[in-house]
Amino acid sequence: MAYEFKLPDLGEGLTEGEIARWLVQEGQEIAEDDPLVEVQTDKTTVEIPSPAGGKVARILVDEGAVVPVGTVLVVIGENGAAPVDDVQPSAESPSQRQAAPDTTKARATPLVRKIAQELGVDLAEVEGSGPQGRITEDDVREAARPSEGRREPLRGVRRLIADHMALAHREVAPVTWVEECDFGEIDLKLLVPTALRVTAAALKEFPELNARLEGDEIVYLERYDLGVAIQTDQGLVVPVVRRCDSRSVDEIDAELRRLAGAARSGALKPEELRGSTFTVTSAGKLAGLFQTPIVNHPEVAILSIGRIAARPVVRDGEIVARPVGYLALTFDHRVVDGARAAEFGLSVLRRLEQPAR
Repeated sequence: MAYEFKLPDLGEGLTEGEIARWLVQEGQEIAEDDPLVEVQTDKTTVEIPSPAGGKVARILVDEGAVVPVGTVLVVIGENGAAPVDDVQPSAESPSQRQAAPDTTKARATPLVRKIAQELGVDLAEVEGSGPQGRITEDDVREAARPSEGRREPLRGVRRLIADHMALAHREVAPVTWVEECDFGEIDLKLLVPTALRVTAAALKEFPELNARLEGDEIVYLERYDLGVAIQTDQGLVVPVVRRCDSRSVDEIDAELRRLAGAARSGALKPEELRGSTFTVTSAGKLAGLFQTPIVNHPEVAILSIGRIAARPVVRDGEIVARPVGYLALTFDHRVVDGARAAEFGLSVLRRLEQPAR
């Protein structure tokens, strides 16, 4: 009996996912719970196990394709079949397909063949990037473009970042407030966990910055789960440190190190990337003087810390060198007034310059 496996609902209101990587091939025998496919969502990459054992009869969705929840991804079973295209799998190698003068031997759907015809692309000259060498629409459009520089498809984490930034640009009315801060009274090795702790304390005073806009309502959140931007080889991710208001700096530091390690090894769980109420970012030596950070939608504000360096400042009428950096707060002006945002920023600044002893 054939089993049609559909893209499952991965929770958190997600309606679609990108097929990041197939972990099986057509014709392969697999057991129930064997790794089947990696799916990229707007939160993380999830490895989905096979719900049934048997032979992989047909892979219906190419890597890189974005499909809605409920789409049939693969058919498992000896006699599995599905109306994907009118071309049966071929045992030809990519080089054999390229050399073939008859384009009917190229593995492509009717839609892809139509697009190739409209663009004047000879499918026999196109090497497919899909499973089992299947030619995708992206392959055809790439072949039709004039050659100018190296091109890569926008997919995976980079596509999600692009989509997220575009959403933030459409949905947020951003304003950025900047002020310098003397970091001489804190341990710079604990800069980020300290910033998370004091930011959570300041958010209790200014609840409109620990909120989100949903339709015609402002939702004031009563938890302080702060996202932290972390750069990885795959792109930027924002894991969430929970309960920053009730944890010590050392406890936050330990959790932050765990999350950073998981992010860089690709082992973050989906729930570790969900539900942040506010975001803090610091790029350390790469941060530049200051930034104008983009709000992590649907949050309403984000705080960034610029590069900290010894700079001349006036203290008690004398010029001295102090470790100074800039705080930059971008906020959604639809929800937060400028004066309140500035007061919040100064509250964070005071807590950093004069930590509780």
